[in-house]
Parts: sequence; structure tokens; C-alpha cells
Amino acid sequence: MSGPVLSEPEVSEPEILLRRSGRVGQIILNRPAAMNALTHAMITRISAVLTGWTDDDEVQTVLLTGSGERGLCAGGDIVSIYRGAQGSGADAARFFADEYRMNAQIHRYPKPYLAVMDGIVLGGGVGVSGHGGIRVVTERTRLGMPETGIGFVPDVGGTYLLSRAPGELGTHLALTAAFATGADAIMLGLADHFVPSDRLPELIRSLSGRGAAEAVAAVADTPPPAPLLAERDWIDECYAFDDVRQILAALQRSPVEAAQAAAALIRTKSPTALAVTLASLRRARALPSLEAVLEQEYRVSLRFLEGTEMQEGIRAQVIDKDRRPRWSPTTLDEVSTDAVAACFAPLTAHEDHLAGLHLSARCRPHPHDTPRTRTSTSTSTRTTDSTRRSAS
Repeated sequence: MSGPVLSEPEVSEPEILLRRSGRVGQIILNRPAAMNALTHAMITRISAVLTGWTDDDEVQTVLLTGSGERGLCAGGDIVSIYRGAQGSGADAARFFADEYRMNAQIHRYPKPYLAVMDGIVLGGGVGVSGHGGIRVVTERTRLGMPETGIGFVPDVGGTYLLSRAPGELGTHLALTAAFATGADAIMLGLADHFVPSDRLPELIRSLSGRGAAEAVAAVADTPPPAPLLAERDWIDECYAFDDVRQILAALQRSPVEAAQAAAALIRTKSPTALAVTLASLRRARALPSLEAVLEQEYRVSLRFLEGTEMQEGIRAQVIDKDRRPRWSPTTLDEVSTDAVAACFAPLTAHEDHLAGLHLSARCRPHPHDTPRTRTSTSTSTRTTDSTRRSAS
């Protein structure tokens, strides 16, 4: 998209670029060397820009894209989170609080918010795109919530989105940290439209002179078959338990080779993270809104900042890169129900004051914020029950 870059701090490589063209305000994540991973400064900048554009009549559509050829966003800057967790944890806690407020802001945004989810979209990248009103994927989209691989739990509203995916597909993605294609993302309820990547420039150009829904409709195509949909029978059967050990046993009993591969993959993840992830998903299913889920995720995030699993996972994957995390406890049998429940304990007065995260109390009701009840795994009664905002 052509147009002048708005004022930015005097740095050689600003982390956020802003462009205006016609009726569009474009936010460009600009850390291509880091696959546009989100820093705290980027999060607060995006939130401030969205606030400013809310009352700007010249901005009728917000467009989110990423710099470079690799993807929209590979998630949050986990190195900075790791360093913050080494001290008091206050900086990391503020990072999470501000990020989750931004996720809710995107979800409630009063103008069309169009996210181009091309290439890699992981973790925090899902947070800045998956809650938007209009979400576009391509044949290059690779979407995932990889948190269990670093001893953490899906956040940024990820447990809200995955818990509302059809059947147990969201549970499978959360526990394995596997990637989904663009077609999968649409089927899961994490995206809305499939646009071939070579049509993205045309889409972006046309937004300056026409409404977002009309512009997307003009270039959208029928998505290819969703690979995950072909796997749904064994996924729904094997993940229909509220205990990770039972899920693993079902996967290992399955005659399907992909199920056994999923079991092997899950066993490489943090036992604590797996147990808390499953509990988070099951609890999120019954919560009425994204804000309520974000508050739950914030409580869980603070407990993981206090522990060692996330620090060890980041160390092994990103800091030392030995890919040999030393999880503690080492087995699911050693993860107590009390330890899992403690992750969902209410915030203390100090934590609540630090975060100021009263999202569900402050936010007006949204007509599509309803609890998600567990759907039947029967092939004759399947429905796509993801809760989504209208793209209008």
C-alpha cells in the first residue's frame, strides 16, 4: 500500500509502521528478522493507535499486516519475558496484562479490523489477528499455539478460540502445539476468508476506496480441503477426556498412525503445562466472553511466572538452544490436581492492582459471547460451533 509513514520514534528500524491510504489505517508489524515477534513497546503502540483511530472519521478500516516474507507474527518476544521472569516478574506481568487488554480491544473494535494472516502466525500473532472482525488466510498460512513446547499455556485468548473450535480439534492443537493450515483455520473458526497470496496486493490496494467486506469478497476464493478435518474421527474420540493421561492412553491405543505420532509429540511437552492447558480449555468452554477467558489466562500466566517450567522451556528452545528441557515434575503422574487448581486461584490484591485487568467488569456485553458446550463427536451431529463476530 502506498502512503506516507506516520510519525515514529527516531530509530533506524521502527517496530511498528503506520500508513494511511484513503479510508484505511494500516498497522505493519516491522521486526522481520524476528518474524515480527511482539515487544511490549509494540503492544502499547498498537493499543494507542487503535484508540486514536476509533474516533478518527477518516479511518474506516484498520488493516494489520507484517513485514517480510516469513509471516505476520511469530508470537510474543519470549526472550524479554524470560529476562523479566528472572527478576521480580513485574515487567513480564505488565507485558501480559497490556497484551491481553489489547486482545480484548481488537475483539471489541467498533470498525472493521482486517488481519492478513499470511505465513507464520503463532501465539501472540494469533492474539493480534484471531480476534479481529475480518481474518484473511492464504495458502502460505501456518497457524499455531506452540506454548506447551516452552512450558507454558496457550494465552492471548487462545484458549477462548481453541475451546470453541469444532469437537476436540482445538484440544489436539493446544496439546501438540501443531500447525494448522489456512484452510484448517477457517474450519476451526480462527479465520474467515481464503485469499491466494498473489491477490493480497490487489486486496490492499482496493481497501483505500471500498469497504473491507466488499474488498475481501472481490478477491476471496474457495479454500482448499482442510487437512485436520480428515483427522477428526480419531481426534474427537481420543481427546474426549478431561485428563491428559487418558488422552495419551487413547492415542496410543488407536490404530491410526497419526494418533500415535500425536502421543509421542505430546510426551515431549511439559507435564505441568499439558495438565494446565487441558484444564484451561475445559474451563474456557464454560466462560461467557473473551474477557472472562483473558482474565483466567492472566491468572495462569502469573502462576507460570512464579514457577520454573516456562523459564526452563524458553532456556532450552531459545536461550541455550539445546532442545533438552528439564521439566519438573517430569511425568504427568507427578502433577497433582492441587497444583493445577492453584494456577486458577484468584489474583491477590497486589496482582490485581498491578494489572488493572478488570476486562469483563468494564466491557459491554457482546451478542456472540456465549458459553460453548461440548459438542457430540458423532459424525452425524457435528457442527461448527465457534463463536465469532460478524465481519460486517
